[in-house]
Amino acid sequence: MSSTENAEPKAPEAESKPLASSSVFSMFGGGAKKEKKDEDEDRGDVSGSAKAQREAAAAAKGDDEDQVPESEDVNFEPVHRLTEKVETVTHEESEEQVFNMRCKMFRFFQETREWKERGTGPLRLLKHKENGKTRLVMRRDKTLKVCANHYITPDMKIAPMSTSDRAWLWSVAADVSEGEPEAITVSVRLANAENATLFKEAWLKAQQENEVLFGKEEKEEKEEEEAEAVKSEEKPKAEEEKKEEEPAATS
Repeated sequence: MSSTENAEPKAPEAESKPLASSSVFSMFGGGAKKEKKDEDEDRGDVSGSAKAQREAAAAAKGDDEDQVPESEDVNFEPVHRLTEKVETVTHEESEEQVFNMRCKMFRFFQETREWKERGTGPLRLLKHKENGKTRLVMRRDKTLKVCANHYITPDMKIAPMSTSDRAWLWSVAADVSEGEPEAITVSVRLANAENATLFKEAWLKAQQENEVLFGKEEKEEKEEEEAEAVKSEEKPKAEEEKKEEEPAATS
């Protein structure tokens, strides 16, 4: 046999496969990401991205740097000192309140023959501490503007409204709520009939008291006028008597 025949057949060589290295995976991001993840885990980053944590830490550090240090207390002296207390004058300081009730007031306009609302607020009767006279004062809510201001004189008459059992009307010869005395006709409407009765009683009581005071005042004024008239009549007589005495004295 020939030497070629006696030789054992060789086993076929296994097909060689290339081994994938870490450099190959790193080209596609595989190996590098794994290494980075492992690196993060080694540092204990379990709550999220390490980059986000680093940014949050940097921001916190920046906030600490931006904080303004506490300064000493600074005291600024005012330019004008309001040391004096300003007192509001209502011209009611010498009066005492004898009646107070909330109502709505209307005024009658003769030209148009219609009622117009005057205001809503507390209606009060104020009695003067010295002369004893009682006047009616009403102020509007919020603004406190006066919408009625007059004495309840003996010549005034109060009458019920035909359209309501809780409303009254009367005419005033001299209301000074607008500054100058003015003749007006007003009406008030109260919450209920009971309040309307209480208001009428207080109104009539004030009128009776004022009637005595106004009557006494008128009597005193009349006496003063009569005394002035007597003086004016006696003065010419005294001058005539003086003239008659002068020639007698010279003779």
